[in-house]
Amino acid sequence: MIGRLHHLAIDCPDPLALARFYSALLGRPITYRSDDWVVVSEDSRTSGLAFQRAEAYQRPHWPDPARPQQMHLDVMVDDVEAAAPLVLALGARRLAGTVYEDPAGHPFCLIPRPGWAPPVNP
Repeated sequence: MIGRLHHLAIDCPDPLALARFYSALLGRPITYRSDDWVVVSEDSRTSGLAFQRAEAYQRPHWPDPARPQQMHLDVMVDDVEAAAPLVLALGARRLAGTVYEDPAGHPFCLIPRPGWAPPVNP
């Protein structure tokens, strides 16, 4: 091993707003906050998602290759159908099937929990 993942940094126009969305979606707290950088993780000593302000941010347009998705997250859920209205209520928008976009336009997918994984909400 050469290194260990610290954070996945996601560009966006409003780091705090997007961090609040993912904090609610993933059930993880905001563990660090500044004007231009906000982190959501299990605690202040674990890796997580970081949101950084990008002044010239251009929203992706999935699946348009002229404005590619840049990255996407697969979010494991116990029940995709039950999770759908919950993510919409947080501010997501459905793009197609189980593909959604967060409030800054980053696509993410709701995926059913595989049998080998422990329940998301025990």
